[in-house]
Amino acid sequence: MLKVLLASRNAGKLREFSTLLPDLQFVLWPADAPELPETGAFFQDNALQKAEGARTWWLEHGTESVDGVLADDSGLCVDALWGGPGVLSARFAPGLPSYADKGRRLLAMLPEAADRTARFVCVLAFAPMKGEPFTASGAVEGSLAFDHRGDSGFGYDPIFIPDGCDRTFGELPIETKHTLSHRARACAALRVRLKASRA
Repeated sequence: MLKVLLASRNAGKLREFSTLLPDLQFVLWPADAPELPETGAFFQDNALQKAEGARTWWLEHGTESVDGVLADDSGLCVDALWGGPGVLSARFAPGLPSYADKGRRLLAMLPEAADRTARFVCVLAFAPMKGEPFTASGAVEGSLAFDHRGDSGFGYDPIFIPDGCDRTFGELPIETKHTLSHRARACAALRVRLKASRA
């Protein structure tokens, strides 16, 4: 089993990755470690920045041996907002304390008759402790609800309705979400890449 440093302190992401990648053992990014850079214009840029930054720091300060570093950059891309908030999803409306508030603010920005199509995008970057990093990605198409619905999942899940469903990710059983989500699809692609790299 690979032991992997997860370059995130997001408990929701840790829960999802532990379920979606059960053959990996995760070490969480320490509370006293620095914030990781994410200044890129694209999800892939940010994922690679975080994976490589975490690997460099861990090689100098890590408290246990790991086989590699996994970083994720993901977000909600809304067509009526020219693809926003996109890579800025986590930093959207920074004055608001919760994702429920951020989601409602985002919904309020859409005119009533606006196109509500949107997609969740996830790019994973895996940086082995020796060797070149690589990425895997996934996306799920859908539309925005008219209000916050459901308390499952995390982030913008309660305002996103995946295509083919009438419930938001916040309302769907977590098992169903794990068959549809952008992160599930990115993890499936990552498993293929990891298997190929170890063959």
